Amino acid sequence: MIHSIENEQIRVSVKEFGAELTGFYDKENSFEYLWQGDPAVWYGQSPVLFPVIGRLKDDGYTLGGVRYQCPKHGVARKRPFALAEKGENKLVFLQTEDENTLKSFPYHYKLYEIFTIEGRKLTTELRVENTDDKIMYFGLGAHPGFNCRIGDTIEFSQNETLDSEMIDMELCLRKTEKFPVLRNENTITVTEHIFDNDALILKDIRSESLTLHAFGGTRDVRFTFSSPYLGIWAKPGAPYVCLEPWCGVDDSTVSDGIFETKEGNHRIGPGERFSLIWTAEI
Repeated sequence: MIHSIENEQIRVSVKEFGAELTGFYDKENSFEYLWQGDPAVWYGQSPVLFPVIGRLKDDGYTLGGVRYQCPKHGVARKRPFALAEKGENKLVFLQTEDENTLKSFPYHYKLYEIFTIEGRKLTTELRVENTDDKIMYFGLGAHPGFNCRIGDTIEFSQNETLDSEMIDMELCLRKTEKFPVLRNENTITVTEHIFDNDALILKDIRSESLTLHAFGGTRDVRFTFSSPYLGIWAKPGAPYVCLEPWCGVDDSTVSDGIFETKEGNHRIGPGERFSLIWTAEI
């Protein structure tokens, strides 16, 4: 089922399955900003990444000396959420553990995705609550895809000097090598081959926002985030780009598989919460 909220400027729609954003529509200009999904290219639109980002080495990890198998991007994105609250400008979705998630992620949890609109801006909060009696280790990320064209640009609010992790395309894991993306510059151009080796994986970003200058700068999206990592990805040559704030990161080829010390992971105690917030303004 799909739920929507709207005002005079925009309409936002979200599926219960995966609490996945499925529409970000500009009512004033009759334009859809969110990639609408195409199984022949990429069926997703804005999946929730929890409790892992990307792929784990050997598709699993060790926690407390016990081995667990966990799928790419975790257990949340391919399960339903319940609509917990609906207001004039707000949607709240909630997912909790079940017997299947406990096999891959041995915690009791509440995972909220909260969508709020104001004017032409969408604010999205991913909130994890530890309802277990032990420390929870996890990664958390967003993955929204926005319509764009080859030649469009991503402009950071400050000049940046950034390297990207490299991906082993056979193993789908990070290599130890990196390659330069920006050198005291602020603009990345979306080219036909920029994602031939999978996502750009960036960290230590000074900017708190960027602008996707889509369709030659006629359909701009100002995107704010506050995460340690930012993934930028699309299928090579596809007419969209994903802007992905991550609190966590893929395993590397040299990862030891221990979840408590996994690079990028967060930890919260019983009863504690953790949030990741991003906004998109058109």
